[in-house]
Amino acid sequence: MKKLGLTGNIGAGKSEVACLLRHMGYPVYDSDNAAKQLYATNPELKQALIALFGEAIYADSSFQRQEMAKQLFENPALRQHVNALVHPLVRQDFSNWAHQQTSALVFNEAAILFETQATDAFDAMVLVCAPEALRIERVMARDACSREEVQKRIAAQWPEEKKREIADFCIENDGRSLLIQVEALIENLLR
Repeated sequence: MKKLGLTGNIGAGKSEVACLLRHMGYPVYDSDNAAKQLYATNPELKQALIALFGEAIYADSSFQRQEMAKQLFENPALRQHVNALVHPLVRQDFSNWAHQQTSALVFNEAAILFETQATDAFDAMVLVCAPEALRIERVMARDACSREEVQKRIAAQWPEEKKREIADFCIENDGRSLLIQVEALIENLLR
């Protein structure tokens, strides 16, 4: 079994590629959804987040993810601290999940695999790319947020150019056929 990291900057289209992979029969682990589950179910993580953000972070017994995200994008040191709490738990969860799969290829969709030095856990890294202006427009439409909010999120990630230099494969999501590129990727990976 090959373990593949599927990443890309915000708005690049990781989820579109993940959807195609799933339709083709390949398992894709969604790190973002896994983290959401951990925020809600892991008691140690919950206590650590309450210590950092106060009881209001679990207002009405519900994790206030958007409030945390807002604070994290404004405070890089706090973002690093939370990442150090969450990412090892997500990596372990992915490892457990991957061991249960029977496919020749399994994918881990996550936005910041390069930034969190998670690349060693994978046989190869697949980067989904798109021009920044297009990514900004996509995120503004998807999340109903301002250009400035999207730019703050972009600033929290490594530049796409830096990721291109170390990615094993790049998929261009700029109007080119994603299906053709994903089929070529799969063919390459199965060799």
